[in-house]
Amino acid sequence: MSEIERLLAEHCPDGIEVKKLGEIGTFIRGRRFTKADMVKEGIPCIHYGEIYTEYGVSARTTVSYVREDLRSQLRYAQPRDVIIAGVGETVEDVGKAVAWIGEGEVAIHDDSFLFRSELNPTYVSYYFQTSTFNVEKEQHVARAKVKRLSSSGLSRVTIPVPPPEVQNEIVRILDSMTELLAELQIELQAELQARTRQYEHYRDQLLTSKRERMSGGRP
Repeated sequence: MSEIERLLAEHCPDGIEVKKLGEIGTFIRGRRFTKADMVKEGIPCIHYGEIYTEYGVSARTTVSYVREDLRSQLRYAQPRDVIIAGVGETVEDVGKAVAWIGEGEVAIHDDSFLFRSELNPTYVSYYFQTSTFNVEKEQHVARAKVKRLSSSGLSRVTIPVPPPEVQNEIVRILDSMTELLAELQIELQAELQARTRQYEHYRDQLLTSKRERMSGGRP
C-alpha cells in the first residue's frame, strides 16, 4: 500500500467530499496597474499575463515590481493564496493558477483573482490543471474575442476536498514528478543539441567531400 492509499484509508474511508470553490473559500479581484507602472525595485507584483509566461504551479518570488507610491491603490495576495488569471486568449488557457507561497504579500492585476481558503494552495493550483476542472470551468467562460472568467463562475466550480494530510502528500508526489520532468526536459534538450551538432558535422562533411571529389579538390 502506498502512502497516499494509507492516508486515504485512514482519513477518508468513505470517500473524498467534493465542494464548490465558493463554499470553501473567497475570491477577490485585483486592482489595475499597467506595465508603465513597473520598476526594477518596488512592490512585488504579478501581472495576469505573467501567470501564463513566467510562473508554474507555485511561486515564492516575483519577476516584476510596481512603484511604491501605488501601494495604497493596490490589492494584495497573501501567502497561501492562489492567484488566477481571469482573462486569456483561449477557453483552455483562461483560469491558469499559481499558488503564492512567498513570505510577503504581492500585488495582483485586476484581470486576475485571488482565491483564499484553508486548502493547500499548491494542491488547488495543481487541480486547476486537470481535465475535470477544465470541463467545469468552460461552462462559465465568456466567449468574446478575449475569453473571460468571472469569480461568480469560478465559485460554482467544484473541487475534491481531502484532509490536509492527503493534500500535502498529493502535492509532495506531484512536485517530485514535476521536478523529474523538468530534469528530463533539460537532458533531452542537451541530447537534441548534441545530435543536431552531430548531424550538421556529418552533413557538411559529406556534402563538402562530394563537392571536392567532383572538382578534383580545387576550390
